[in-house]
Amino acid sequence: MSYAKLTERFQQAYRLDHAMTFLSWDQMVMMPEQGNEARSSSIAELASLKHKLLTAPELEEWLQEAQSNDDGSHAAGIREMKRVWKQATCLPAELVVAKIKAGSKCEHGWRTQRGNSDWTGFLANFREVVSLAREEAQLRMQASDGEIATPYEALLDLHCAGDSQSMIDGVFADLRGVLPELLQTVREHQSSREKITLKGRFPLRDQQALCEKLMAVLGFDFKSGRLDQSMHPFSTGVAGDLRITTRFSEGEFVEALNATAHEVGHASYEGGLPAKYEGLPVGSHRNMCIHESQSLLFEKQIAISRSFSGYFIEYIHQYLKESAALGKDALWHMMTKVEPGFIRVEADEVCYPLHVLLRYEIESALINGEIEPDVIPEIWDQKMTEYLGISTGSNHADGCLQDIHWTDGGFGYFPSYTVGAINSAQIFEALCGDHPDWESRFARGDLEFVRIWLEEKIWSHGCAMTSQELMQSATGKGTSPDAYIAHLKKRYLQELH
Repeated sequence: MSYAKLTERFQQAYRLDHAMTFLSWDQMVMMPEQGNEARSSSIAELASLKHKLLTAPELEEWLQEAQSNDDGSHAAGIREMKRVWKQATCLPAELVVAKIKAGSKCEHGWRTQRGNSDWTGFLANFREVVSLAREEAQLRMQASDGEIATPYEALLDLHCAGDSQSMIDGVFADLRGVLPELLQTVREHQSSREKITLKGRFPLRDQQALCEKLMAVLGFDFKSGRLDQSMHPFSTGVAGDLRITTRFSEGEFVEALNATAHEVGHASYEGGLPAKYEGLPVGSHRNMCIHESQSLLFEKQIAISRSFSGYFIEYIHQYLKESAALGKDALWHMMTKVEPGFIRVEADEVCYPLHVLLRYEIESALINGEIEPDVIPEIWDQKMTEYLGISTGSNHADGCLQDIHWTDGGFGYFPSYTVGAINSAQIFEALCGDHPDWESRFARGDLEFVRIWLEEKIWSHGCAMTSQELMQSATGKGTSPDAYIAHLKKRYLQELH
C-alpha cells in the first residue's frame, strides 16, 4: 500500500516536471522576449509545487513502511525514491532561498564582469556563493548516513550519483599522467598536415536540412521529436516528445553537425528509458556521467569516425553546394585537428579533458576548504600552463571567468563531461567487441545495431543498477581510463579511426 502511494506521489511530481520541461524549452527556443517574466514565474510556481509534494511529512513514513514490507521486488525503486526524497529534504528552505538569491546576483554580475575580465568584481559576489555551497555540501554529507566521504562528493553526487570522489580521483590521476605528453606528441604528429581552411557561405536553411539528415541516419524518429535552433545546443523532453536544438554559423557547418550528433545521443538515451517505470525515479537516466557517455558516443565514436564521416560526406556535398571541393580526408582532418586553446567549449577531444581536470581540481579543493576563492586565478594559470602549455595570465575572461557553472553554485558538474567521455570509449570498445564488423557497417550508414546494443545494455535499465554496476554489466568492468587513452592514441597517432 505504501509503495502504491509513493508511486502516485512521484508520478505527480513527474507530471509537473513534464510541464516545466516544455515551458522551459519554449522559453529558450520560441518564446517572445517580453514573455520571460511571466514564464519564469510560472515555472517557479510549478517547481514550488513539486518541492512540496516531495517534502511532505508523510513521505518519510511511506518510505519506511515500503522498505520494511518489500520482498525485494521493489528494492531499486524504493532506493531511488529515497535518494530523490533525501535530496529534496536535506536543505532548509532559507538556505535554498539564499542560494537562489546569491546565485542570481553572481550570474547577473558575471554577464558584464566576464567581458571586462573583472575578477575582483566577480569575487565580491562569488565568495557568498562558495560559502553557501560549502554549507549545502556539509548538510548533504551529513544526510548521507556515512555514504559520502567529503563535502565536495556531496555536490558531486547530485550529478554523478554512484561515482565517488575517490574513484574519480584515481581515474583522473591516470589521465593527468598521460594526456599532457600525449597532447604534445599529437601536435608534432599533426604538424605535417596540410592546413585546411573551409571557405564559403553555408545557408542556415540548408544546414538545418543536413542536420536533420544526420539525425535520421543516426536513427532519430521524427514522429517522436524535432530539431530547432538555439543559442546553445541542448536536448530535452521525454520518450515520444524529444526536443533537440543546435547552433548554426553561415561560415562553417562542422560545429552544428557535431552538436547535433551529440544531442541525438542524449535524446536517444531518454527515448530508450524503460517505459514500465515512466514517471518514477528508477525509470530515469542513471547519472550525467552515463548521459554524457551516450552523447559522446554518438558524437565522438560514431559521427567523427573516419568510416562514418567518409560515408556522410556525400550528404554534405548534396545539401551544401559550396562544400563540393571538400574531400573525405580533408573533412576528417578538420574534425580531428588538435590545438590547445583557452576556451573549454571549443576544445578538441584531446584537450577537453585537461580543461575539466583543471576545473575539477580547483572546485574540489574549494568546496573541501583546502583553498579560498581569492587564489583561483593564480592556480588556474598554473594548471593551464602545466596541462595545455598556454598561460591565461591576467586574461580572466578567457580563464577562470569563462564558465557559467560556478556562478550559481553548480559545483560537481564538470567531472561528468570527462567521466562521460571515458565511459563512452569503454562502452564503445565493448560494443565493437560484439560487432567486429562495425567499421564496414558505419561506412555504409548502418547504425541500427548500435541502437539495439545500447538499448539492451544501457538505456532499458534506467536507474535499476548503480552507475558502476551498469558499467560492469555492459563492459565487464567499472569505469577505467584504459579504453579512452587507447582510443585517443589510435585516432590521433595512428589516424585509423
